[in-house]
Amino acid sequence: MKRTTQQRKATLATLAILAVALAVVVVRKSGWRGSAKAQAGPQDAIYAMLDAAREGNVQKYLAAYTGQMEAALKQALAEKTEAGFAKYLREFNAPIKGIAITEPQPLSDREVKVRVEFVYQDRNEVQLMYLEKVAGQWKIARLDSTERVKTLIPYGTPVQ
Repeated sequence: MKRTTQQRKATLATLAILAVALAVVVVRKSGWRGSAKAQAGPQDAIYAMLDAAREGNVQKYLAAYTGQMEAALKQALAEKTEAGFAKYLREFNAPIKGIAITEPQPLSDREVKVRVEFVYQDRNEVQLMYLEKVAGQWKIARLDSTERVKTLIPYGTPVQ
């Protein structure tokens, strides 16, 4: 039995529609967004700042801040050379062994509070960071003072 041209076209159109529908399902299930970057969250901004500090990347580090924090850091940079500030960033962050960042707590539609715990060889320290959304990006606006956290077992203690 011979198929007509019209039947072939209908079959091809049906297969094409099914293929597109399958592709849409796969894309939605995998969360793929194509070339568009996923919106960076407050935790991403904190990690980017820490990475910049570890690398001694002064401009990237400063870009993580806004408001009075940014102004104070730029003043500190003006009092040192960029190379000196980069060295300070690397040395200050070198002893950090790990970081724990909690889920952001919304304070308003453009401000969140995040608890960050820094793990050192001999201690842990906690700091609250307040981030603001500026021009679509999260930036660190202010910090609470660092508090030491009592640890039962120091980092790196061998397991018995």
